[in-house]
Amino acid sequence: MDPHSSAQDVPRCDLCETAIVHSYCDFCHVNLCKPCVVDHISDGYDKHKIVPFNERRSTLIYPTCEIHPHKNCDFQCEDCGNIFVCSSCMASKQHKGHNFVEVTEVYKTKKEVIKKDTKDLENHIAPTYEEIALDLENQLASLDGGYEKITTTMSKQGEQWHREIDIVINKMKTEISEIKVKHRDILQKHLNEIKHIQSLIKETLQTIRKIEKSTEVSPTIDYSSKIREFSKLPPKIQVSLPTFSPKPIDREKLYSLFGQITPLSTATEENVLSLNQPKTSVRELMDEPELVATIQTGYENLRSVNCLNEDRIWTSGETNDIKCFNIKGSLVRTFKIKSEEKPNDVAVDSDGNLLYCDGTDGTVNKVKNKKTEELIRLPKWTPTQLCVTSTGDLLVTMFSDDETQSKVVRYLGSTEKQTLQFDDKGKPLYSGNDGMKYITENRNHDICVADYGADAVVVVNQDGKLRWRYTGHPSVTKNIPFKPYGITADSQSRILTADCNNHCIHILDQNGQFLHYIDKCDLKNPYGLCVDNNDNLFVCEFYKGNVKKIKYLK
Repeated sequence: MDPHSSAQDVPRCDLCETAIVHSYCDFCHVNLCKPCVVDHISDGYDKHKIVPFNERRSTLIYPTCEIHPHKNCDFQCEDCGNIFVCSSCMASKQHKGHNFVEVTEVYKTKKEVIKKDTKDLENHIAPTYEEIALDLENQLASLDGGYEKITTTMSKQGEQWHREIDIVINKMKTEISEIKVKHRDILQKHLNEIKHIQSLIKETLQTIRKIEKSTEVSPTIDYSSKIREFSKLPPKIQVSLPTFSPKPIDREKLYSLFGQITPLSTATEENVLSLNQPKTSVRELMDEPELVATIQTGYENLRSVNCLNEDRIWTSGETNDIKCFNIKGSLVRTFKIKSEEKPNDVAVDSDGNLLYCDGTDGTVNKVKNKKTEELIRLPKWTPTQLCVTSTGDLLVTMFSDDETQSKVVRYLGSTEKQTLQFDDKGKPLYSGNDGMKYITENRNHDICVADYGADAVVVVNQDGKLRWRYTGHPSVTKNIPFKPYGITADSQSRILTADCNNHCIHILDQNGQFLHYIDKCDLKNPYGLCVDNNDNLFVCEFYKGNVKKIKYLK
C-alpha cells in the first residue's frame, strides 16, 4: 500500500512516510508530522516556512535581491521598468524619489488576470474553437454526399445522350473531381489550422494552470496573457458546392450545352469573440434607482468618467489633469497631460492603460507606466470622444478643422480600419460641427453616438448602416429640448444617455425605444456616463463636480 495514504487517503509525512501530516514547509513544499518538523529545520536554513497543513501554499516566495543577496525583493520600482527591489535598494541613491509598488499587489492583480484568462479559455475561447472545428468536420462529412448528388445528376443527363459524347461527360467529371480536391484541401487546411490553435490553447491552459497553482512570484508576474491573440478568431470558411445545370442536347455544342459547372465559391465571414461581454441573465429596471455612492472629484466642470476596474474610475474636467479615484472617493493618482488645455475625453483600453484625446494637437495618446505614447495624429481633424470596443478596437469621433464635417473612425492600435460618415444615400450620419459626440458600443456591436449638435442619438450597426435615431421622449416635466451629452450601454443592450438640461438619464432599448427615465438621486446636470461590469451606472455632475454611482437594475 502507498505509505503516503491509507484507506481514507490521509496525507502522510514526506520524511518518515508513516505519521499523519501536521504541518507543511511552504518554501520546500513538503508534508511534515510534528516530530519531523524539528528535523526539517535543523539544517539551519533560514528560508524554511512552517505553516499548518491546511494553510499550505499560502506563503509567497519572493525573488532574492541581486544586489543584496540576503534580502528579498518586496517591491517593484515603477520608474525603473518595474524591476524588483529590496528595502536597501529603495533607500539607495539610485532609486531616490522613485515610485514603488508592493510585489504582493502586483502578484494579486496578475493572479486575477490568470484566473480570468483560465475562465475565458475554458468557457469561451476553447468552446468557440470547438464549434468552428465541428462545423468544418460536418462540412467535410457531407462533402461526399453533396458531390455524389451532382455526379448522379450528370450521369442521368448523360444517359440520354449518344455514345459520341461520352468523352465530354468524362471530361466534366474530371473537372468536378479536381474542384472537389480543391474544396477538400481548403476545408482540411482550415481545419488543420484550427486544430493547431486548439493545441496551443490547450498548452496555454496547462501552463497557466501550473502558474495558477504555483506560489512563485517571478513566473506569475512574468506571465503574459495570450487572450487577445486567441480572441482574434480566424475567418469562418463556408465553401459553396459547385452546381450543375443540364441543357438541351445540341451536337454542335455538346460541351457547352451539356451543362455548366460553377467554380468553388469561398465566402469568409468575420468571427467576433467578445470576452468582455459574457452571456448574462435578464435584469429588469428598478422602479426607483438607488444612489450607492457620491465621489467628490474637485473639478468645477466635470466632463468624463470611465471605469478602470470594479474599484477605480478615471475622471476628467476642464483642466489638464486626469484623476483616478477609488470607489470610496479617495484620490489614487493624478496625471497631467502635455497640453495646458483640457483633454477632450478619456478611456481605458483592454490592458488597463489610460487613453485620452488632445484637441490642441489632434492626437490620441496612451499612458503606460506613467509614460505618454502618441497613438494617433489627425491632420485637419480634431478628436473629440473615445470608446474602446469589446474586441479591443478604438472608436474616435472627430470633426474637421473647418467644422463642417464629423465622422467616426475605428482603429486597431494606430491603424485605421473603418470610417463612418455617410448613410446609404450619401447623407451625413452626424452633424458637421465641433459639438460633443460621446460614443459607445452596444452589446450587439452597434455604434451609438450622442450627437449634441443634431439633438439626437444616432445608432449604426457594426458595418456602418444607419439603424435608428432617437430625438427625445414627450414629457410634461421635461420642458427643455432634448440634447444628449454622455452615452453608455449595459449588459442588457440598453442604451443610457445624459439629458443635462433636464437633469435626467434616458434609458432606451437596443432598437431606440424609450423605456425609462433616471431622474431621481438628486441628479444635477448629468454629463459623462459609464457602467461597470456589474451594470452600476457612474454619472458626472457637470457643475457640482461629483461622480454618482447609481444602481438601476434589479
